[in-house]
Amino acid sequence: MIVTCLVVNLEGYACVNCLAFFPWQVERFSQEVQVPEARCFYGFQILIENVHSEMYSLLIDTYIKDPEERDFLFNAIETMPCVKKKADWALRWIRDRKATFGERVVAFASVEGIFFSGAFAAIFWLKKRGLMPGLTFSNELISRDEGLHCDFACLMFQYLVNKPSEERVREIIVNAVEIEQEFLTEALPVGLIGMNCTLMKQYIEFVADRLLLELGFSKVWLFRKIYLFIISLYNGFSFSLFQACVGVQLLFAKKKKKNLPFYQNNLVKIYVCLHLLKTTL
Repeated sequence: MIVTCLVVNLEGYACVNCLAFFPWQVERFSQEVQVPEARCFYGFQILIENVHSEMYSLLIDTYIKDPEERDFLFNAIETMPCVKKKADWALRWIRDRKATFGERVVAFASVEGIFFSGAFAAIFWLKKRGLMPGLTFSNELISRDEGLHCDFACLMFQYLVNKPSEERVREIIVNAVEIEQEFLTEALPVGLIGMNCTLMKQYIEFVADRLLLELGFSKVWLFRKIYLFIISLYNGFSFSLFQACVGVQLLFAKKKKKNLPFYQNNLVKIYVCLHLLKTTL
C-alpha cells in the first residue's frame, strides 16, 4: 500500500511536469525570451523532465507487478481526480493567452517548487528510516533538478520589468498550496509511514513562503517556530560526489549486463553528467 501511494505520487508528478513543459510550451517561453542563455536552459529543462519521466516509468515497472494497476498508474492524469486537478491547473496557465509572462513564470515556479513537495518529503522520510534505497536515491537527484528549475524561474522573474503585483503573486501561490494540501490528504496518506499530516501541511506552507521570498515578496504564513523535522525535509539529506559515483558505477554495471537500447544508456549518461557538473561547481 505504501509503495503504491508513493508511486502514484511519482507518476502524477511526472504527468504534470511533462504537461507543464511540453516542447510547445517551452517554445512559447522561448519566443518571449530572447536571452540566449535562458532559451538554452529551457531546452535543457525539456531534456531533464524527459529523463525524470523515464525514471518514474522504470520505477513503476519495478515496484508494480500487476498489469492492471500499472496501466492505472501510467494513466494517472485521467484515472486520479487529484492528479487531474493539478494537471488542469498547469494547463490553464499554458492555455491562458491573457496571462502575462510574469504570471506564468510564477505559476510554473509553483509547479516546480510546491506541487508534489509532499510526495518528495515522504520519500525523504523513507530514506531517513533506511528504506527503499533505489527509490530514495533517484528521488534525491530529481528533487535537486526541480529545485534548480524553480530557482531559475525566480531568477527570470527578478529580471522582469513589468512584474505582476504582490497581491497577484500571492493569489497564484496560495492557490497552488491549497491544491497541494488537498492532494496530500487524498492521495498520500502520510500516516501510513508514520508521518504527521499537520506537519506536512506546514511544510508545504514553509516551502511556499520560501518561494515568495525568492520572488522578492514577504511571507504569507509567517511561521514563528519551524520544527527541526520541517527544516531537515527542506534541506534534504547528505549527498556527496563519492556517493553519486558509486551509485552510477553500480547502475552502469547493471545496464551493461542487460544490454539495454542505446538511447536508454545515453539518457543515464546525460543525467549523470548533469549532476556531476552541478555537484562540482
